[in-house]
Amino acid sequence: MRLYPETATIQLEFDKVKALLVDHCKTVYAQEKADNLRIHTKKDYIELELQQSHEYKLLYQQSLYFPNDFTLNIQKDIKLLGIPGALLVSEQWIHIKKLAENISNIFRWFDTEKRLAYPSLTKVIEHTYYEKVIVEMINEVLDENGNVKDNASDDLYKIRMALYKRRNELRRMFEKVVAKLNKAGYSAEIEEGFSNGRRVVAVFAEHKRQVKGILHGESDSRKTAFIEPEETIPLNNEVFALEHEESREVQRILRALTSKLSVYSGLLMGYLEIVGEFDFIKAKAKLAVDMNGQFPNLLDKAHLELKDAYHPLLYLYNKASNKPTIPVTLTLDEKSRILVISGPNAGGKTVTMKTIGLNQIMLQSGLLVPVHPTSQMGIFKQLFIHIGDTQSIEFELSTYSSHLQHMKHFIEVANGKTLFFIDELGSGSDPNLGGAFAEVIMEELGRRHAFGIVTTHYLNLKVMANHTQGIINGAMQFDEVHLQPMYKLIVGKPGSSYTFSIAERIGLPQHLINRARKLVDEDHFKLDRLLNRTEQDLQQLDIEKKDLHKLIRENEKLKKEMETVLNKERHQQQIETLKHQNQITEERLAYLKDMERKLKQVALDWKKSENKEQVVKSLHTLLFKGNEKVVVNKLAKKVDKKFVEIKQDIVVGALVKLKKNYQVGEVKEIRGKRAIVQIGLLPMNVEIDDLVAVEKLEEKVE
Repeated sequence: MRLYPETATIQLEFDKVKALLVDHCKTVYAQEKADNLRIHTKKDYIELELQQSHEYKLLYQQSLYFPNDFTLNIQKDIKLLGIPGALLVSEQWIHIKKLAENISNIFRWFDTEKRLAYPSLTKVIEHTYYEKVIVEMINEVLDENGNVKDNASDDLYKIRMALYKRRNELRRMFEKVVAKLNKAGYSAEIEEGFSNGRRVVAVFAEHKRQVKGILHGESDSRKTAFIEPEETIPLNNEVFALEHEESREVQRILRALTSKLSVYSGLLMGYLEIVGEFDFIKAKAKLAVDMNGQFPNLLDKAHLELKDAYHPLLYLYNKASNKPTIPVTLTLDEKSRILVISGPNAGGKTVTMKTIGLNQIMLQSGLLVPVHPTSQMGIFKQLFIHIGDTQSIEFELSTYSSHLQHMKHFIEVANGKTLFFIDELGSGSDPNLGGAFAEVIMEELGRRHAFGIVTTHYLNLKVMANHTQGIINGAMQFDEVHLQPMYKLIVGKPGSSYTFSIAERIGLPQHLINRARKLVDEDHFKLDRLLNRTEQDLQQLDIEKKDLHKLIRENEKLKKEMETVLNKERHQQQIETLKHQNQITEERLAYLKDMERKLKQVALDWKKSENKEQVVKSLHTLLFKGNEKVVVNKLAKKVDKKFVEIKQDIVVGALVKLKKNYQVGEVKEIRGKRAIVQIGLLPMNVEIDDLVAVEKLEEKVE
């Protein structure tokens, strides 16, 4: 992106955003990339950067672990690895091993499912691969602490075995010497130590001539002398020689390892960039979480449709202070390219401009921005800004001259891909003349199809914006009752400067204010008063609109609750209907099953019984129930004359009466909850609950 002036990013406080991003970076790679953050103009690159930040932000918010734990800067070590004849020591190899292991964890994390879920993060490792040989070759030579293993070579194994034996011999010999000196009373309190890598005994200085050996030195107090005993000198020499051989063999092994793995120096440098890239993406995601950054819809054209856009730094400041931040909502498109913002001083005009500019730069740098996710943001190739007093002492330019110099650059270079911000257009000169120049400049910028925001107090610019195609008015709200700004942008209407209201708030004498009012042109004063009244009416309408929306939401809530209740009631009625239908169906099925069973029984009785008439009567009774109730009533009276019900359990051999048709029979068998009852010649399978025990009246009388 082309910026004008060069200090545009500083004026928009983009440097402060980059500083916050650097604080979140752990690796040197990410810190350098954040510090030199570029502003891009290609949609594919910007979209990839935003999508990567968005995907990592989702991981961070869901507390999902991503294995990007390596933060050391080993770039010099990897470069050294690629130099022929170089030697990397154990500590350097441990760092390289940790880098390779971290890359292994990253590749394992990106399984098939996660590659589909996080396609943009996957692109970071898309053109590389994991080489497991690197860790395997390091593990063959070094242990977990970075020490060369005994079996790294046959020579090293032999040297260390010999060294182990000589050190044990030296230890035993030295213990004998120390014991002898202790017995003689020559040894000091320390007894023993090391000097230049050789084992020495500490003796009192006055006895140093009585001890045979090599004097290595004395203590600061001159009371203790350090002597290498004569008996241990040959063994010390052997140990020293073996240690020197061990050191040379270790260096040879490490040099060979360096030579073998030098072919992977480029791959390892790529690994270092991968962990740095993921650290950079993680930092962008953390910054987005802090400032509520979102991923808006990205368009490959000059366009701005912001919903609830916040100034990132102001949002963080107010968040720390538990203060609310007023968002900005506006649209700049082909029909409305330039917004003219008017309103009182300290009402938020400049903050609104900086909010739009800073968010646009952040977006084109690949940073998520604090706007509503449904916002639409395009891509601009030029960003011009003119905020504040730019008086130049060096070129002897006044404030207004410098202002015109900037405007000259704007109108010469601006095009349809330009986004500009001008604070107090035309200020610094005679209001009438400056306003005329401001009008001409704004017309030219509009003719060049540039997009931008202009703040002004000039009445002619407000009038111009009201009737010029492509230019619209906007105003910062002001509470005239409490005489304080509301920092809220209203698009579509010009605003008043509230000159007299602010003067009253400051406390200027009322007679001076009244006198100033008389000096103002009546038409101008009437228009300003009309703007005041219009803005206050709009604020009242806004309050009423919010109340209306609140009532509508409550009404919708009640409507949904009522529909839920009605749906539950309707569902309950359907359930009851189905239950009733199912009950009728079940009864019908039970009746048909019972009828089927009885007909089968009649068929069996017909084959077995000699009294065919009785069977025919039973069949007739079963099939034709026209007079069933009459028959049942007669049968009930007849049975009640002969039998009486008794309270007795239903057992085999008991006389029972069927509750439904008042027939009497004898229980022949009981099968669970059913009983086989012999009624005349017919055995019937009946539920026990349908039976009642009886006995004959004659027997009872007897």
